[in-house]
Amino acid sequence: MHGYAHDHAAKSEQETIVTLEARLLAKNDALAERNRAWFRGREILALNLVSSPGSGKTTLLERAIRDLGSEAFIAVIEGDQATVNDSERIRAAGAPCVQVNTGTGCHLEADMIARGLAELKPPVGSMVLIENVGNLVCPALFDLGEHAKVAILSVTEGEDKPLKYPHMFQASRAVLLNKIDLVPHLDFDVEKAVENARVVNPDIAVFRVSARTGEGLAAWYGWVREQAAAVRASPF
Repeated sequence: MHGYAHDHAAKSEQETIVTLEARLLAKNDALAERNRAWFRGREILALNLVSSPGSGKTTLLERAIRDLGSEAFIAVIEGDQATVNDSERIRAAGAPCVQVNTGTGCHLEADMIARGLAELKPPVGSMVLIENVGNLVCPALFDLGEHAKVAILSVTEGEDKPLKYPHMFQASRAVLLNKIDLVPHLDFDVEKAVENARVVNPDIAVFRVSARTGEGLAAWYGWVREQAAAVRASPF
């Protein structure tokens, strides 16, 4: 009887956890839809940049701000567990930025984005770039109301990352294969990385880029401009 009671209690606890997680995601999704409507009503392109720590997200953001800042107003929501280092770099690059520190949290959530937007107040037709917390698991589950997720995979990581974290690459519309200038110095199979990304997401757009040298950025910026145009053309 004791074993049965223990198993029953464990099962009940597990069911409670699953129910709470489902409620949390449902609440987040409802807020994400509100964010999405807010973006669409103002013709704002919102991109959610996701990656492992150290992939080069912030450096790519700095470069994009400098390269595209004359074409559109760019605002940034910077997610991290602690410190304001990245937000200071973003402001130095020329974009207004709100820092969201999640503490022990491994991802941004839709209500955090709403609070960031209330502070930033990006104008109509602008671009909001969201740098999510460095993590390839949790951010895949949480819709922020963005137009698209963009995964960043550094060549200093393994080319099997898309296979290890399929949900993130399935959820992403594009992947930036970053630090491509380092390939000659590394044991990294570029074609295998691209193949793995397309195994889990056949429609994903792949850009081989280097924030340091500028390689591949023109193609990446072209994709960003296409997404901005699509946002402006979509009926509210």
